[in-house]
Parts: sequence; C-alpha cells; structure tokens
Amino acid sequence: MGQTGRRNFLKGVGAMVPAAAVLSGYRAMAAPLLKKVKITDVKTMFVQAHTQTTLVRIDTDAGISGIGEAYWGRGVKEVIMGYLRDLVVGEDPLNIEPLFTKMMRTTGGAGAQGGVTVTAASGVEIALWDLAGKLLGLPVCKLLGGQYRDGVRAYWTNYPKNMLDPASCREFADMLKGHLFGITAIKADADNYPRKYDPQALEPGHDFVTGHLTEKDIARIGKGFSQLREALGDDFGIAVHCHWEFDWIDALQMARAVAPANPMWLEDPMPPFYSESWTKLTAESPVPILTGENLYLNRGFMPFIVNSGCHIVQPDIPKAGGLLQSKKIADLAELYDMPMCAHIASTPVGAIASAHCAASIRDFRAQEFSPGKLAPEDWEKFVIYEGGVIRGGKYRILDKPGLGLEINEDFTRKRLMPGETWWD
Repeated sequence: MGQTGRRNFLKGVGAMVPAAAVLSGYRAMAAPLLKKVKITDVKTMFVQAHTQTTLVRIDTDAGISGIGEAYWGRGVKEVIMGYLRDLVVGEDPLNIEPLFTKMMRTTGGAGAQGGVTVTAASGVEIALWDLAGKLLGLPVCKLLGGQYRDGVRAYWTNYPKNMLDPASCREFADMLKGHLFGITAIKADADNYPRKYDPQALEPGHDFVTGHLTEKDIARIGKGFSQLREALGDDFGIAVHCHWEFDWIDALQMARAVAPANPMWLEDPMPPFYSESWTKLTAESPVPILTGENLYLNRGFMPFIVNSGCHIVQPDIPKAGGLLQSKKIADLAELYDMPMCAHIASTPVGAIASAHCAASIRDFRAQEFSPGKLAPEDWEKFVIYEGGVIRGGKYRILDKPGLGLEINEDFTRKRLMPGETWWD
C-alpha cells in the first residue's frame, strides 16, 4: 500500500470509529486503575506457633486484603494497634516504602531502632507487599525486583537426640533422608553440650555465668559434629548453631574443633552487637562465620558488613525490617561480596514472605525451617498453599498474586492465644 493509500485507509477508519469514541473507551477501561485504593483497617491475631506470633491483615476499600506476620512474643500486637494502625489507615497501600518510613519516624521514641517496634512495622510491611501483589496481579518477588530462583533452599534446625551416639546420629539421618520435605541441610546446636551433659555445672572449669567452654566441652562439640557428618554423608549441609553466648576465644576454639566436619557456617557465637572481636574471629576462623538474627534494619548490619565482621549475614526478615529493608541489607552485603541467609522461626506466613525476598536476592544461600515443637505437617497447616510449603528441600514460590497463600481458618483458630478472637 502506498502513502496515498495509507492516508485514505486511515481516513476511512476515522470515519467508521470517531476518535472521541475510541478515547472514551480507553478512559472507561482505565477508570478503575485511576481510582487509588485506600487502606480501611489493620487487624491482628495473636497465635501460638513455634513462638507466640502476631498475624496481620490490612483491608482496603477495594475489598482486597494483605496478610503479614510480626512474630516473636508479646508487645508486637500492642505496637501495631496502638501506634501503627492509625498511621496507615486512609493511605495508598502501594506506597510501601514511604509508609514504612512514616512508621519508623513516628515511633522513634517508642524504639524504632530495633526490637518489638521494628518487628511490628515489619509485619505491617509484609502485609502491604502481599496486598500490592494482589492488587497488581504479581508475585511479591517480582515486585521486589525480579525472581532469581523458583525455590529457596531450606535448612532445618534439628539434630539427633545424642550427637555423641553414632546410632542416634544414624537414626536422625534416616529420618531426614526419608522425610516428605526432602531437606538437605540442617543446623544443630553446639551449645547444648555443657547444658546437656553438665546441667548443674559440676565439671571443673564450668561457669554458667560466663558460659566459658572447657577443653572437654570443645572436644565433645568437635566429636558430635564429626559423627553427625559421618552419618549424613557429604551431600548434606551442616551448620553449627550457637546463641550469642561465647567470647571470641571460645568461639575460635569451637570453630577449629568443628572444622573437620566442614560446616556451612558457625552461627551467632558471640553477643549480637558489633565489636572488633567479630572481625578478629572472622579473620582467624577456619569455617565461615554467620550472624544477624538479632540485628535490625540495614544500619544494624552495616558495621558487620563494612568491617568484615562475618562471612555471611543472616537477617530474620519478618522482624529485621521486612522485605525491602532486607533487600537493602543484601545490596550492601553484595558490594562486599558477602552472601545472605535468612533466620526464621515463624508460621508459614512469615516464612513464605521471607522466601519471596530471598528469591529476589542474587547471592542467597538458604533459609531456616524451624517449626519448634510443632510437627512439620502441622506447621504447614497454618496456611492453604497449593502443593505444600517445602518440597524437594526448597521453599516453593508460587506463580500467584501476592504471597500466594490463604490463612487456614480451621487450623489457625485452634492456635489462638487465650482471649484472642478471629481478626479482632
């Protein structure tokens, strides 16, 4: 068709369909998108899972709600309902970072530098991400910048009844290898040895005030992890779990003792805040040093990252500041070639949200699975999640809007704390 023919064709189209009619049609299609959605309410439920945890729901005038979790004990719900709810009601739920900034600035005097206040805001932030995904029709990980992986490797915090007994280690290995979840990495406690074998501090050299490890403790820890490695074989990842209780000399001795077992990392061996001892330990340890479950916001991780105070950072995403703050932690760590893992001891709500964040981080290694005293199959029942939460050793990321989950009301109602009502 020549130029004259194209002009005549377009004139004919214009005669058949007036421009005003075409534009009005587009305006009608776009009208629902132009109307900003507003938050109408924030609701919470305090439930018993591995820990006592607060589930969060954000409602909107579009009839769509987002679900989040702010976990680990009492006080979180009170911060959400007493401080944060009124800050976000009436706001645009897609303004996630501005709303998080607003929550942090407004609660500065109430402890917005860490702890319960940051955890409460994290739960609200997660619910906002779930809501945004539902409004836009995309999985949360896509909104966080894109999806590097379809599933996130899970490591299970679990260990034999007696790591000094080879038969107990083999029994534990058989359980793992036959489990439905298919998990191929575990984290076992190192600090149970003094407590377990000397609960009254009767052995020479024990002082439970300082937590100092004796030569016998170090030898037991080394032997236990060597036997665990022998039972599991080389295909399983093993991490060494501490609880912030040792000085750097004991931590270094422990690292040397477990090194033959080739652990993935030594976790949280010293008190949470940064000191130069962390840098010394990281420089001298024969195994990777990991920390972060008790740190908050990107500023809390900054000294560890810029001073080489660990080899791997591990935020607890649903309490450290939520998904976007954790992405910022990962971005800073990446500048120093430092990978990330994720601590988690929540219901599947927080765990799936954390996995969406993990799926959007380039150098991410593994995320914890820690159901506590709950059976794994009961832990999964908090949510309705197509195909199961963990399969093939990975947290599954569904190609569904938001987090892709629903609260399982029949199961969760039974786990409400005394005095709680359904989304009160």
